[in-house]
Amino acid sequence: MSGASISEALLEWPGDMFAFAHVLLNQAQAFRFALSPPAGHAWPPAPTEIWSHEVQDAARTWCAWVERRRGALPQLLAESWDVLVGSVLTPFEQLARGEDWRLCEALLTVHAIADEACAVLFVAGDGLVGETSLYRARSRELLARTGSLTRIDTHFLRVLPKVRTPPTGRASFSRYACVNRSTVDIRWHKSPFRSPGAGPESEHVNALLLPWPLRVRASDFRPVPGSVQRRAKEPFGFFEYVPAETLDLDLVDRVLIAAREEVDSVDAVIMPESAVDVSEIVALEALLDAHGVVGLRAGARERPTEPGRYGRNWVHIGVNPRLDRGGPLAGGPSEPWLHIRQHKHHRWSLDQSQIYQYHLGGALHPDIQWWEAMEVPALSVQLIEGGYGSTTANVVCEDLTQNDEVAEVLRSVAPTFVIAYLLDGPQLTSRWASRYASVLADDPGSAVLTLTSYGMVRRSRPHGHDASTIIGLWKDSEGGAREIGLEHGAHGVLLTYCADRATRRSADGRWPADTGMRIFDVAINQIRASSPGSGAPTPPSRPPASRLEIDDVTVLTGWAEGVAEALGYATDPNKAASLLAQARSGAPWRDALGLPQPSPELDAALEAIARALAAATESDAVPTLHAVLKATEVSSPDESALDRFARRVLRSTLDQLRSQHPEV
Repeated sequence: MSGASISEALLEWPGDMFAFAHVLLNQAQAFRFALSPPAGHAWPPAPTEIWSHEVQDAARTWCAWVERRRGALPQLLAESWDVLVGSVLTPFEQLARGEDWRLCEALLTVHAIADEACAVLFVAGDGLVGETSLYRARSRELLARTGSLTRIDTHFLRVLPKVRTPPTGRASFSRYACVNRSTVDIRWHKSPFRSPGAGPESEHVNALLLPWPLRVRASDFRPVPGSVQRRAKEPFGFFEYVPAETLDLDLVDRVLIAAREEVDSVDAVIMPESAVDVSEIVALEALLDAHGVVGLRAGARERPTEPGRYGRNWVHIGVNPRLDRGGPLAGGPSEPWLHIRQHKHHRWSLDQSQIYQYHLGGALHPDIQWWEAMEVPALSVQLIEGGYGSTTANVVCEDLTQNDEVAEVLRSVAPTFVIAYLLDGPQLTSRWASRYASVLADDPGSAVLTLTSYGMVRRSRPHGHDASTIIGLWKDSEGGAREIGLEHGAHGVLLTYCADRATRRSADGRWPADTGMRIFDVAINQIRASSPGSGAPTPPSRPPASRLEIDDVTVLTGWAEGVAEALGYATDPNKAASLLAQARSGAPWRDALGLPQPSPELDAALEAIARALAAATESDAVPTLHAVLKATEVSSPDESALDRFARRVLRSTLDQLRSQHPEV
């Protein structure tokens, strides 16, 4: 798959070695020997705690070697590698039967060391994090550009971060990385969300759930003219969902005012499937910016732009470039938001029972199977890493139910949070969405939020049942399921959730590590719109001449995290400056990894971070984390939008490191 032989080139990059060891062990079903070794042998090869520490020490030393290419490889890795090289002619069947125990032992050991070395996204509180910050920053850029932590062509496989390990006790033989061999296009993004302060009090998110539209009419469902086929035998046709009501920005404004009276800030707004038309997004984001909201996640719909084509359905993910949570109502023009799009992959099918359930017979004939008139895109997964090690995946309606390659990616990566955007009936624990949410909550242990339209909830009146008010469902591995209702007269629900440490476990004998992250809901408040509003939102400004693409933002954030780690933990006072020199355009290591050089805009943003570092060094002989953090809080009148954004990204990563590790 790599197009290369089994050679010392594998030692140059831990992601490659992890893929090599994982594929061999998986194909031979040899992972089982870590649980049930052949007669006469034992695993691990030393007492568990001792062996686990040896593996972690070898991984740290190896990462430092990869960064500097000086000195000797760690002894445990070198010895295991010698066994592998000496066994290249061993028949595969011997590995599968466990007959060559030295080979099995070497592969399991190399796999464990490589897994520890792939923990590039998770900040651990020790000095070697700072000493290997350059290797970690390079790995993050590789992941951002290719969607993988390995140099192997992604058409064959990907090595992806594993965010959680299952809390159910199911055997997982890695805790930081996983191998995925699907054809799904996987993209890993970073949203450098900032939460000022240090400590648990800053590690919460206030999300405003707007289950809109609040009213759905039967006429919002329209048959596509001439689409009905096979009238004589199982006829089917296509329908469009086109709500008559447009997005009420004045109501959004008044709901936000009421929500901001309840809590210190509204950090994100979440809306269900097809809640907004694509033409409404820019104005909505301008209004959210005025209220200090830093994130938007909303189901978006787009009518067809060409004759003979169908519309599109996706999750719109907007990131406010201000990055700061809360604050007073902003003045002046807003800055254009950063956008990510998670497509819906499976069409909604309205059969006879659903047409009766939603009382749509006046618009859609119940004897016809109606399919959503939606373009079907190629499978893709957009994973979004936020603050404090949390990672979110988004799925739309039927995508939650499908046992396809997307589901395989979610089970492998195990995101902290999965949001399902629905156009469905009530989110009761007895219905289908709860069952599928339970699958992800139990294994891999993700927290799952489902959200649907209140208008559809009220239309759902099966025979013998009254209309419900349950618009959402929260499910996690520890707290169980919680139905979220919308009370009479309320316009939204304010959901607050917190983050906490979680334990990572591995079935290969490594000692458990408290380096994971879990989230859990802590408060639900009904929000009724205030009166009056704050006034019309400020129209958005034009995009600046220099603007970062979303992938460039992820790369920039990865290098800013490297700077934060170097400032917090490195023993070399010049580590942060030398790391930034490697980030700039022209650095030869990118050619070795097959990566493009930075765009002019990204290079300028990296230069802005370097200037912030230099400004902090002027007041201190040695740049410290606190000095740089203070320097990032100061803006200048002639600061460009690009410089301002780069400064905010650096400040965000410094705040996150300080929050997780107040001792730095």
